[in-house]
Amino acid sequence: MTKPGRLFILTLFAPTLLCHAQGSSSASMSAQIATPSTAAAAPIDSYVIGASDTLTVTVWKEPALSGALLVRPDGMISLPLLGDIEASGTTPLQLADQIQGKLKKFMQDPKVSVVLTQIHSKIIYLLGEVEKKGPVEMTPGMTLLEAISSAGGLTNFANAKKIYVLRNEAGTHQRIPVRYKEALKGDAALNLTLKPSDTIVVP
Repeated sequence: MTKPGRLFILTLFAPTLLCHAQGSSSASMSAQIATPSTAAAAPIDSYVIGASDTLTVTVWKEPALSGALLVRPDGMISLPLLGDIEASGTTPLQLADQIQGKLKKFMQDPKVSVVLTQIHSKIIYLLGEVEKKGPVEMTPGMTLLEAISSAGGLTNFANAKKIYVLRNEAGTHQRIPVRYKEALKGDAALNLTLKPSDTIVVP
């Protein structure tokens, strides 16, 4: 094909190529500036917040309103613009909804998330043949193995086959037998998830 012929064909296809390139660039830019869905999603958590717990409140694109907060002994937290808000007795999701509703007076469509970072209002107890007896602060979703590990593990005199958990739920006292060795081997179903005020007894 002659050189003039090639130039003629290139001239015909140049606008099409340019439009395609611009479309791809626009799509790429839209993907970069799209609102991240995680910013609007508050964590779904059934844990009930209590005094002395530590929370991280994040208001999307508002760093001045975001940060770590300690729940005061009166159950309240303080936020700029909003002042005191009662956190105790709510879940992180409920608290996020509450803050979000109050912020609508000051901004359009606020996005709020609340994450529980430290639990100090909930404790469990370890008795018997563990290295460190007494109360242990719970972490979110703490399991039997995690609690025993945080107490330094079992002593050499522990009877691992007779470990049990005492639980008081709705006024009813329960004694829950524990298959410690099987749980230790990786059977997650036997690694009991603890509840506040549980007592682990190691004979």
